[in-house]
Amino acid sequence: MKRLTTAEEQVMLVLWKKEKAFVKEILAELPEPKPAYNTVSTVVRILEQKEFVGHEAYGRTHRYHPIVSQEEYSNAEMGKMLEDHFEGSAKRMMSFFVEKQNMSMEELDDILEILQQKKK
Repeated sequence: MKRLTTAEEQVMLVLWKKEKAFVKEILAELPEPKPAYNTVSTVVRILEQKEFVGHEAYGRTHRYHPIVSQEEYSNAEMGKMLEDHFEGSAKRMMSFFVEKQNMSMEELDDILEILQQKKK
């Protein structure tokens, strides 16, 4: 799966949340400082070329929708992170998060519960 730039990811986050949107609606959801309308339009067209986004035509305007789900993209990105930064070791990645990200005891308990259910 192709990687997204920061601008592309911001647009995709809006589309994943809204499910369908026109460029002006995407623009309204983006954080300040807001890019120009034409910039957002260009980013959306690039996302179409990358096959992350599709559209429905309404005359001269288009309403866009995600083709790739947020879960699919997150899975691909996490897999790439695992390979690139942790030599493919889930244990090393979990150790990093536990040691370096100051996880709370509640978060650790939640993870233990997930692992115990997976074990069954």
